[in-house]
This record gives sequence, C-alpha cells and structure tokens, in this order.
Amino acid sequence: MRLWKILGLAGAAGVAATGVVIVRSERKRRAYTPDQVRDRLHTRLTAPSDPEPPSPQ
Repeated sequence: MRLWKILGLAGAAGVAATGVVIVRSERKRRAYTPDQVRDRLHTRLTAPSDPEPPSPQ
C-alpha cells in the first residue's frame, strides 16, 4: 500500500513539473511583439531549405 502512495505522489509531482514547463514556454512565446513574430516568419520563409537527398542511380 505504501508503494502506491509513493507512486501517486511521484505522478502528481510529474504533472506539476510538466505544468510549470508549459507555462514557462507559453510566457516566453507571448513575450514577442506582433512585429517580432512577423519578422521571424519572414526570416523562416526566406531561409534556404534543406536540399533534397540525391536520388540513387
């Protein structure tokens, strides 16, 4: 019975830690101004993409 309590607490701690990570990344993402987001998207669009692998002959 004690093992189940420990596993339950470990699971709850894992869920809480995951929530913290998600909130941090969301805050970081929302910190961009609309102009910064637009600039980043334009940069990605104009960046050279990876060339296709050569076809076997």
